[in-house]
Amino acid sequence: MKLPRDLSGRRLTRMLCRRWDYRIMHQVGSHIVLQTEMPSHQRIVIPDHDVLRPGTLNGILRSVARHKSILRETLMQSL
Repeated sequence: MKLPRDLSGRRLTRMLCRRWDYRIMHQVGSHIVLQTEMPSHQRIVIPDHDVLRPGTLNGILRSVARHKSILRETLMQSL
């Protein structure tokens, strides 16, 4: 499955909060800090950009998938 080329940081943040138990901790400039305690503690930083670069999006999805013990493709389907 190909990465979406038009995904914003805000939309990715909403998806992670709604479907994968993350919550917004704070925002510093143009970066949103998310945190989860399920299954253990993890913090990730999402750039608040209109369009996320493919490499940035891929890194975030890979990190979340590894932490949640799911496939990256499962995350991409929920976008």
